[in-house]
Amino acid sequence: MSIVLLVRHGRSTANTSGTLAGRLPDIHLDELGLTQVEATGARLADLTLADVVTSPLERCRETAAAIAGRHGIEPTVDEAITECGYGDWQGRTLKDLAAEDLWKTVQHHPAAAAFPGGESLAAMQARGVAAIRGHDARIEAEHGAHAVWVAVSHGDVIKAVLADALGMHLDLFQRLHVDPASVSIVRYGARRPDVVAVNTSAGDLSWLRAPAPAEDAAVGGGAGR
Repeated sequence: MSIVLLVRHGRSTANTSGTLAGRLPDIHLDELGLTQVEATGARLADLTLADVVTSPLERCRETAAAIAGRHGIEPTVDEAITECGYGDWQGRTLKDLAAEDLWKTVQHHPAAAAFPGGESLAAMQARGVAAIRGHDARIEAEHGAHAVWVAVSHGDVIKAVLADALGMHLDLFQRLHVDPASVSIVRYGARRPDVVAVNTSAGDLSWLRAPAPAEDAAVGGGAGR
């Protein structure tokens, strides 16, 4: 089984201003965000990465560069893992949006949420999951079953991909947290996905160089890595 590291972009200027950036251009990492992604790059420096796939938006490309540059890799840009199409909500403050009726749907019944002039959260999940699973199959075919690769994307996209891997209904995805520059880890096996870690911001990842465990789950929990 290959393994994907789902990396959210570092903190952006929109994050600090409380704005829903969406797909607006020229939203970059702020000073802390640059520090965060350098730390994430350092966490992954000792791994052999088969590919770094990134959303086309600047904050993700800056994050991908901090990771890929340590490995001499040119990131692969994929529109399918770009930010959710928030439509008319894009560019507005979260404080203002919280007064909208749709906000309650986004919080409590996200599978039914569709943004005016944009896309639905269900459509976002469908394209994001298809893209991640597609790249994973490609990378395993090209680099073997122990390949490790990175996907740099956005909070809601990563949460939706994790929900799918966990077998969670999209209505539950707001229970997941994905912080800026965090790393979540998923193995897509023949039997089922294994969610190895969620929302990690520190810690050694060199253990990912070891062969993948057996696909059958260890009854009782196993001995760990």
